[in-house]
Amino acid sequence: MTNDEVMDAYSRTVVDVAERVLPSVASLRVSGPRGQGAGSASVITDDGILLTSAHVVVGARTATASFADGTQREAEVVGRDPLSDLAVLRADGPVPPALVLGDAAGLRVGQLVVALGNPLGLAGSVTAGIVSALGRSLPTQAGRVIDEVIQTDAALNPGNSGGVLADGSGRMVGVNTAVAGIGLGLAVPINATTRGIIETLMTHGRVRRAWLGIAGVQVPLAPQLAARIGSPTGLQVAGVSPNSPAAEAGLHAGDIVVELDGRLVVTTTAVQRLMVEDAIDRPIEITVWRNGALVDVIAAPRELSGD
Repeated sequence: MTNDEVMDAYSRTVVDVAERVLPSVASLRVSGPRGQGAGSASVITDDGILLTSAHVVVGARTATASFADGTQREAEVVGRDPLSDLAVLRADGPVPPALVLGDAAGLRVGQLVVALGNPLGLAGSVTAGIVSALGRSLPTQAGRVIDEVIQTDAALNPGNSGGVLADGSGRMVGVNTAVAGIGLGLAVPINATTRGIIETLMTHGRVRRAWLGIAGVQVPLAPQLAARIGSPTGLQVAGVSPNSPAAEAGLHAGDIVVELDGRLVVTTTAVQRLMVEDAIDRPIEITVWRNGALVDVIAAPRELSGD
């Protein structure tokens, strides 16, 4: 009986994914203001674009990428986006073949996933597990939230950040970004939104976002109001940043935001999704519940600056 015959279907799947994906996953060594760092990166285009986590290359302009076949390349940081924790680099020479990007939108809880990277400096490490949960939110150091984060029980350790989360077909469906606890790992999804971010980083080196300047909390609405707007909850403004677009528009603590730019919004994440480049300096209508009435105000979000 051959080894292939001895292996069960689960093992064969993991082995197949490892053989397909590992050659295109690099160990990343980074030097920056914070000293030496390490992580993982993956080849996503045949002309040498690598994808990693933004926090892996914070403060760095270049990094050294080492592949399983012994290939070593210097790589320039083309762009990083702390708000999605994604960054792209360009290698200075030929690299292994690009990975196939999948779509995390098709993942299901319980599905097999494989994490590939370089934890604790151990190059070419592979762990497997399942999708434990979908739709998680991950706060970032930049003060925003990454949506639709994938939770997995595949073992992750320092150095895995920037590595690949692959499905059973070897398609890259996530970028490993954090170790949240024992048996708990998180990955930024590869989906329509993050593909757009990656393309923008490759083209422009940064992602422009709009800023409104409110902090809020989701609150239940009175039944009559809920029926009127079509949602049982709204976003109560807890604070307004001084001199912000929201302050200039006359928003203040206690207002309950129910609609922004013609769209229902009931969470800070929903507001964040609308604060894209198209909203910068464009007057938008915000509907709030104030003193027993629906009130419309006009705000012009400004470009969010800094990391």
